[in-house]
This record gives sequence, C-alpha cells and structure tokens, in this order.
Amino acid sequence: MTGRIENKRILVTGAGSGMGRAIALSLASEGARLTLFDLNEVAAKTVAEEIAGNGGQAIVVAGNVTERSDVAAAVQASVDEYGGIDVLFAIAGIIKPMHFLDVTEENWRTTLDINGLGSLICQQEVAKAMIAQGTGGKLVLTSSIAGRQGYPNFVPYSASKFAVTALVQAAARGLAEHGITCNAFAPGVVDTPLWKKLDLDLMELGDSKAPGEAFSEFSSGILLGRPGTADDVTGTALYLASADSDYMTGQIIMIDGGMVLV
Repeated sequence: MTGRIENKRILVTGAGSGMGRAIALSLASEGARLTLFDLNEVAAKTVAEEIAGNGGQAIVVAGNVTERSDVAAAVQASVDEYGGIDVLFAIAGIIKPMHFLDVTEENWRTTLDINGLGSLICQQEVAKAMIAQGTGGKLVLTSSIAGRQGYPNFVPYSASKFAVTALVQAAARGLAEHGITCNAFAPGVVDTPLWKKLDLDLMELGDSKAPGEAFSEFSSGILLGRPGTADDVTGTALYLASADSDYMTGQIIMIDGGMVLV
C-alpha cells in the first residue's frame, strides 16, 4: 500500500464489472474507502465482498446514473458512511452498435442519456457535496478512442464520448474556483464484458463472421501489440485519484496502447 489515496472517499459508478470493478478493487487495495454504485446490485455486492475479504472498505448503492435521485442517494451514502466524498469515477456506460443509416432515435437517446447525461448528473451531485465540504475534490469521467474520432457503426457512442470531452472541459472551468478538478481517461479496445457483448453485436450486424473476429480486427492496429485489459487502466486511475494529479484539470488521458495518437 502506497498511502497516496489512504482513506480517500471514492464513489465509483459501474463498479459491478469490467473497468469499474478493476478500478474499485485497485483503489480499495491502496486504502481508499469506496461507495460502489451500479444498476446490478448483486454484482456490486460481489465486488464489495471481495474488497472486504482483502481488508478494504466498501458500501453498495444500487441505481441508475440517469436518475438524479439515485445518484444523490449514492453521494449521501458516502457522506453518511465516511463523512464526505473526495473523488468520483463515473464509469457506467453502454454501447449498442448500428450502421450509420440505421441509427434510431431510441438508440441515440438511450446512449446519450446514460453516457452523457449520466456523467453530467454524477458531476453535479458529487460537486455539490464537495462544495459543501469546502475541501475540493476530483471528478474523473470515462472517455474512449471514440471520443477522439467518430466510428460509423458507433455513432451515438462516439457522440456521447465527444460529449464527455465537453463535460470535462466545462467542469474544469466551472469548478476550479472550488478546488475541484475534472479529467477523464480514454481506453481503446479493452477485454471486458462490454466488449464481449459488442463483439457479438457486430457479428449480428454482419460486420464480422465469428465470435472474437471484430475484437481481433479492432486490436490489430494497437502499437503495443495487444488489446487492453481492465487492469491496464488502474495505474492511471490511481494517479487521477491521488495528489499526484492535483495540477491537472480539463484533460483526457488516452490509455489505448497506441491506437489514436493526438
């Protein structure tokens, strides 16, 4: 344990699986006190039990990031349990591929609501608590390589991740006076349940012929020679949660193995 985030009070959305789970476990192992927020309460409780089994602290709140009352309840749970909140990791998100000409209003609205509006609501509710505490804090959102370039089969998802850039920059400018920073990390192809489902969805669309084909094709251009894992993002998460990143705000950090060079 390094002590860099010892006793930090951290809310993680989408904590029940994938990158959210990996980040929660990593932060807890470094001494952070976690509030795990997920639509799947059973999955989040499993992560909390794993954290407790390793000697860490975590509480669970079930809810939807698009419901302000659910997010407010998660923030309040952190305040009640730990006396406040220091860091937000807004990781919950969805992707449902459709060909450009087939994108529906429902797909657009659902994706933008969860990935865009959900991020905004989390920023707002956590920032309000931080301002009330008067101790500042850190807001960390989740972007993507699709937040740097648009993909024709992921139009709503790409738009939602471009929106994350705007949310990061707006929050950085709007909350700096309160000592609150806002940044995001941007993964590429990561071997998580979300990508496994995406791989199958792309096969359904006819863009690939066998399970794993789309995943392999997307991974083929990675400079470091392999797709990412959920654990590949935990080091950056620790950095963003710690005092090491105190002088950084309004930035998007790429963690894609060299897929998008900016």
